[in-house]
Amino acid sequence: MLHVLSLAQYAVAYTRSWAADSRSARVRLRAENDRLRQHVALLAEEIRIKDARMKRVAAQRRPHYVPTERMAILELRAAHNWSARQAAQAFQIAATTIASWMKRLDEAGPDALVQIRGPVNKFPEFVRYSVQRLKALCPSLGKVKIAEILCRAGLHLGATTVARIMKESPSPKPREESAATGRVVTAREPNHVWHIDLTTVPTAGGFWAPWLPFAVSHCWPFCWWLAAVVDDYSRRAMGFSVFPKRPDSVSVRILLGRTIARANAAPKYLICEKDSIFWCDAFKVSPGGLDSAMTGRVKTGQ
Repeated sequence: MLHVLSLAQYAVAYTRSWAADSRSARVRLRAENDRLRQHVALLAEEIRIKDARMKRVAAQRRPHYVPTERMAILELRAAHNWSARQAAQAFQIAATTIASWMKRLDEAGPDALVQIRGPVNKFPEFVRYSVQRLKALCPSLGKVKIAEILCRAGLHLGATTVARIMKESPSPKPREESAATGRVVTAREPNHVWHIDLTTVPTAGGFWAPWLPFAVSHCWPFCWWLAAVVDDYSRRAMGFSVFPKRPDSVSVRILLGRTIARANAAPKYLICEKDSIFWCDAFKVSPGGLDSAMTGRVKTGQ
């Protein structure tokens, strides 16, 4: 069944791609309409699966909606023009619960039963919130129509002000994370900072089973070991090597030495893991067996 659906989706995508490039506006509109219809059908099926899972949980054990989600449910109810019973059926709660939320809309403070996403303590913030929610729930409304609706509600805004608010991001700005302690290496030019790392690439047989006692060792013929060197500034792959088993520090140093010789340049910083292959005196002092002049330019860091 999965293969059948994949083939059907491939045929539909191929046909839509042909229609999307058509010179006829009617054909392009038909393709977009078909895409939106399928998207709505997939969303309906996704909601059905999630609702079926929630219905199997007893009503007393279902998780409660947080105050902001209760406000979003009431907003969606107003946008759909649902009754309390219809909204309750859509979100699998009782109609009396919807009625209780509507009666407690005026509660304020952190203990309020119904809350909006962010604290709205000033008039401009409330206006911004109203415009953005109107546009999100009624996307067909334009700036002039939103201004007229808000005017009927007692909020007098110009169409240009509404357009400016609509362009703003509805989500709050994330807090700036504090600067990380310690030294941070930033690549400023090519061959300034390199990365070197190891990874496994499974063969056709794969890793088989990752748990004991059926686990197999990570080596050929089950997988290959790949060592790669990447320039942090240009994201260019400077060099790589494939091994039938986990390489040792000497093999990795030979790869690094060949890469430096091929590029005719050595990085100032080399970022690697604190593994026994990399985190040893031989790797720090003499990567690749190069002469001291070239080796002195290479440093390791975490």
